Amino acid sequence: MKINAEFDKRVVVHSEDLEWIASPMAGVFRRPLDRVGGEVARATTIVKYDAGSHFSPHVHTGGEEFIVLDGVFQDEHGDFPVGSYIRNPPQSSHTPGSEPGCVIFVKLWQFDMEDRTHVRLNMNHMGPVPHKNFDGVSVTPLYTDDYEEVSLFTLEPNAILTLDTENGAELLVLEGEAEESGDALKKHSWLRTPQGGNINARAGANGARLWIKTGHMNRVHAEAERALNAS
Repeated sequence: MKINAEFDKRVVVHSEDLEWIASPMAGVFRRPLDRVGGEVARATTIVKYDAGSHFSPHVHTGGEEFIVLDGVFQDEHGDFPVGSYIRNPPQSSHTPGSEPGCVIFVKLWQFDMEDRTHVRLNMNHMGPVPHKNFDGVSVTPLYTDDYEEVSLFTLEPNAILTLDTENGAELLVLEGEAEESGDALKKHSWLRTPQGGNINARAGANGARLWIKTGHMNRVHAEAERALNAS
């Protein structure tokens, strides 16, 4: 299966406009943003767990990165409320579910295969730092390695953020609205820019909180090929 699998093109998906698609597990539904592969896939997805639903125990051979957008995500490692940013590296395992229900933004098979770093943060409990180049913009660093940089950007009303993203980027609107290169982005809109692209965002009248990952698109094609071979 291929969804938005042309990684040399800019893509915008307004995820809240998509229908929920049932997964193989009862009570778990998906809104696919990009995907290469079958049930085992390199994928970026919005996933909803109905109250009391659970997924089977499994190993994340290619790693898992996610943000809790609504409710509380649960596994044997803890309860993760809205604002949690989690990285479960390759070869990690868990039994996910949610007694109260939850919605998460999740990325699978998009890690350096040698990565073994676990990350468990709550973005709502981390203090932002004023951006040195842009008025009305603050940044909360979440993760950095030789492969990528992940941050939360908080923009005051009408603030402007410009990022030169030589190796591509992804952006998810967590709160508020923003305009980016002519596209009106709303809550849970997702943007992917290719290598050589950039981000030119202006927050709406109520400001915006933007999760942004940069530096990783130069390796996407190899990851997608690996995911296809594994499916």
